[in-house]
Amino acid sequence: MDFVDYYKILGIEKNASQDDIKKAYRKLARKHHPDLNPNNKEAHKLFQQINEANEVLSDPEKRKKYDEYGKDWKHAEQFEKAKHSSSQQHYANEGGQNFSGDFDEGGFSDFFESLFGGGGRRTSQTKFRGQDYNAELQLNLTDAYTTHQQTITIDGKNVRITIPAGIENGQKIKLKGYGAPGANGGPNGDLYITFSITNNTRFKRDGNDLHTTVDIDLYTALLGGEIMVDAMSGKVKLKVNPETQNGTKIRLKGKGFPVYKSEGQFGDLFITYHVKLPTNLTEKQKELFTELSKL
Repeated sequence: MDFVDYYKILGIEKNASQDDIKKAYRKLARKHHPDLNPNNKEAHKLFQQINEANEVLSDPEKRKKYDEYGKDWKHAEQFEKAKHSSSQQHYANEGGQNFSGDFDEGGFSDFFESLFGGGGRRTSQTKFRGQDYNAELQLNLTDAYTTHQQTITIDGKNVRITIPAGIENGQKIKLKGYGAPGANGGPNGDLYITFSITNNTRFKRDGNDLHTTVDIDLYTALLGGEIMVDAMSGKVKLKVNPETQNGTKIRLKGKGFPVYKSEGQFGDLFITYHVKLPTNLTEKQKELFTELSKL
């Protein structure tokens, strides 16, 4: 297994802070995202390396192991146990019993021999689970409103995933077995996708509820009437009561955002009326308002 310099991949120094790591990852992940480089295999490969580097360096425990053991950081615990066991054998048996363990023949043999020498015998191979991957997927709010499919690229392979309606900003889902391959027949790691949702609408989302402001003219506010307003699901006709005050808030039940993984269930839409006063009045209109004020 070749050594991969995660610090070099993210373009940071070894003493970089967690904030430095986060900023470098976000910048590079956006630049090399497969959606922006659909026909660039090198960009796809680099994107995976960027995610792998972030997954390790953003975790203080994994970063510590990586800094100490390099490419074999995933097997740090086995090394420590083997090192401890070897020390005990050395002091307990002056006759020099051969060291035996259950380490694999290839995955970290070079590192193992550098610690304990090359004359040991190995009785079996240990299966190691593959490394987990972390990725960020950007969506618009209108995308998150409906269940849909998207294709993402993992290790050069296109994988089609279904994104349920109602996914939250910052929500993380797991795709089992889509991480790095395991060693010696061990299981693959998992892929964790964090969703970053951009609001491309006039609505403000609050959980499953939506909020918006709708303008109504003075005459409709005073006399009442019907208006058409936009909801995420389309146009909705509303009846405005006479003498509606500025700032009046109404609720449209079931016209909000879908409830995650609950088909047919929606939050509510809250509408706040903003009464617009007329401008550029004619002389006749001014005269009528004057008469009204005297009444």
